[in-house]
Amino acid sequence: MDYIPKYKKIKDGFVGQRMITLPPNVQYEITQNPLIQDFYTTALGHYPQAIYHDRKRRLGSKEYILLYCTEGNGQITLGENKYDLKPNTYIIIPPHVSHHYQSSTQNPWTIYWSHFVGSKADLLYDRYISIPVERVRAIARSETRRKEFIKIMGILESGYEMQDLELANLSLYNLLVNMIYSKVDISTAEKTDAISKSIEYLNNNLNKTFKVEEIATQQNLSVSRFSELFKLKTGNSPIQYFNKLKIQKSCQYLYFTDLSIKEICAKIGYEDAYYYSKAFKKLMGMPPSTYRKEYKTERTKG
Repeated sequence: MDYIPKYKKIKDGFVGQRMITLPPNVQYEITQNPLIQDFYTTALGHYPQAIYHDRKRRLGSKEYILLYCTEGNGQITLGENKYDLKPNTYIIIPPHVSHHYQSSTQNPWTIYWSHFVGSKADLLYDRYISIPVERVRAIARSETRRKEFIKIMGILESGYEMQDLELANLSLYNLLVNMIYSKVDISTAEKTDAISKSIEYLNNNLNKTFKVEEIATQQNLSVSRFSELFKLKTGNSPIQYFNKLKIQKSCQYLYFTDLSIKEICAKIGYEDAYYYSKAFKKLMGMPPSTYRKEYKTERTKG
């Protein structure tokens, strides 16, 4: 997996990101509220396809940090240990522990994240580390969970009335409780290791085209079983996911290079520029030329 070169590090500022940071006076008001003073968020957000995302805190953070990955992957260094964060996994980083996390450059992660504090936060973290599984936890894919994150962000974006703060923080607490106490089907997780290998292979061969049969055969699986496991892990069919990887990679070329559309097509295995433009617009909501025009200036940020 490729990670961020030293000269390209971005803390935030990603296309389509959402981020809410509670001002100090609002945090103080929360500490005076018995209903939520024991657990509350100080900041939370959503970073989609966060290429070059990189945060390093030598002395750690004063708060707990939740990182929940829904697409792509990245790496987390926590003290002396390194962990990979993949789709449908999460990690909680404790306060005052040196850490460094960074998105993959080939397959940048999409993450939901939150900083949170309080005595109940301490208790929840104790429960999290007491469960005898890996520090990075696999969790069943859930559209409901993703929508809940979005709902919480929407509540806080609308203002800081105390009822809104109560609803947002109680909802986040319930969401985190459900994540920590979620039961993981280990046998299924082990079986989907074959899918992780296939995803890595696809990422390394974006300039090619494949039939599902070819990829399934590599993992000694039938097409139906391979497709079932692939959808379980990624939420997409193998072809949908591969095409999405190609478009995401082309976004990087549009964003960071001066390659022509024809040259980009060659790099991601599209023979027809018209078909590529059509696929790009379907996923990104605009044609490649518009994407380049609107976002290319962002390359100097961070």
